[in-house]
Amino acid sequence: MMRIAVPPKGSLQRRLAFALTGGVMALWLLATVGAGLLLRREIDEVFDSALQEVVQRVLPLAYAEVLNREADAEPGLQQVASVGAHREYITYLVRDAAGRSLLQSHDADPAQFPPNPPHGFSDGPSSRLYTEVAVSGTLVVTAAERPGHRQKAVRDAIKVLAWPLLLLLPLGIAGTWALVAVTLRPIAAFRREIEARGDGHLAPVSVAALPSEIAPVAEAVNALMARVRRVLDAERSFTANSAHELRTPVAAALAQAQRLKAELPEGPARARTVEIETALQRLARLSEKLLQLAKAEGAGVRSEVPQDLVPALRIVLHDLEAQGLVEVSLPRRGRFFSTLDMDAFAILARNLIENALKHGDSSRPVGVRLTDDGRFSVTSPGPVLSPEIIAGMTQRFVRGATTADGAGLGLSIVQAIMRGVGGEIALSSPASGQADGLEVWVQLPVSKLAAG
Repeated sequence: MMRIAVPPKGSLQRRLAFALTGGVMALWLLATVGAGLLLRREIDEVFDSALQEVVQRVLPLAYAEVLNREADAEPGLQQVASVGAHREYITYLVRDAAGRSLLQSHDADPAQFPPNPPHGFSDGPSSRLYTEVAVSGTLVVTAAERPGHRQKAVRDAIKVLAWPLLLLLPLGIAGTWALVAVTLRPIAAFRREIEARGDGHLAPVSVAALPSEIAPVAEAVNALMARVRRVLDAERSFTANSAHELRTPVAAALAQAQRLKAELPEGPARARTVEIETALQRLARLSEKLLQLAKAEGAGVRSEVPQDLVPALRIVLHDLEAQGLVEVSLPRRGRFFSTLDMDAFAILARNLIENALKHGDSSRPVGVRLTDDGRFSVTSPGPVLSPEIIAGMTQRFVRGATTADGAGLGLSIVQAIMRGVGGEIALSSPASGQADGLEVWVQLPVSKLAAG
């Protein structure tokens, strides 16, 4: 049975990456808007200065041109010849007091100039104008900016500032994501350490590399695990001590009951002695199961060095006198190395096989299988069990649909051992490849020796 990890509702890394990138983007946009406003003001000053300078340069040239004309010549429009083909962004027009055009730049459009522009700067229908009047009002020089020129300059400048956002957005998200990932690496390690804690591993988590904001959380987690460890240790100690202390008096009482049964003749007294013997035997088995449960819930279910579990399985089968009652399938090499403690595996195997022999159909053999990949399964023949019965079989002191004697702790002990190594116990009915029966299997940790 696999543990399904529920994904978190929101990733802190994703939130920080998008928040930081969004903040940078917002600041960039604000800076672009501010720069656009400042640039618009500066461009207005530069272009107005250019208009004024054109008029002031053209004015003496126009005056000299008018004086050089023949006195009897009719006033007429003259167009300044262009040195080379080019587009004028500032054009000018020279008129007399009557409004007649005297001189204009080669690219000027007379329709762009109003008939009576005011002195100084003014705004026409589509352009910016600057006008000066000279020679007692006989010359009027007006310079006009090409329509939309300064607006286009501002737009181009803002585009230059804004275009990098398209490149900065993905790069910003990727860079911020990587930076946040590196920054949150101690927190990720802290999370993995907490996930590694379980029933058999409640050691404090390290707080050395954690930032100051998370360190109090780690200290609180360590304090909580310390309290849980004390409670579990007290419970296990009580269970183990109680079971151990019961073994001696129970064994003595059982011996006395058996001796009394042998001395008594057939009759009511001997029958009551048999009932006492049966109750004491049940109590002895219960104390043994409680000792096994205390060991299974302890921290000693893993071995520091890989151990071959096949000999332990053979010893369990021999102790249960299962010859002819069990069909055994072992790995191809006849060996299986695991980091599961050999004693813990013996307890696990004994409980599974003992349950199968006790509660299964005695007319058919029990199947015991250990594969090279660490799957250990025990199949007991019998009727198909409902999912409701299977769901409660791993609970303590809960027994399935059986009339056989038992304490209801066997599968709980197996489950506790598997939790100690980070695994689970799985039950299925009918058994794999069969029409009936119950299959119980666990995934044992495989060492490199077993894999090789």
